[in-house]
Amino acid sequence: MSVEVRIRKGEPLEKALRRLKKKLDREGILRSVKAKRYFEKPCEIRRQKEKVAAFNNMLRRKRDAA
Repeated sequence: MSVEVRIRKGEPLEKALRRLKKKLDREGILRSVKAKRYFEKPCEIRRQKEKVAAFNNMLRRKRDAA
């Protein structure tokens, strides 16, 4: 699960950090680390998934209605 970003010749460090952050975000690594910081009950995990699904369905219905 190692993520590697090579710094190109003459590239500013800030730009390389931005690429690293994007890569971590796309792979969902930061999200999983934040989720495992503390224990969540299974019912809390299920409730959060249902909340996200309801939000996505609401957006989908809005998009289809427009």
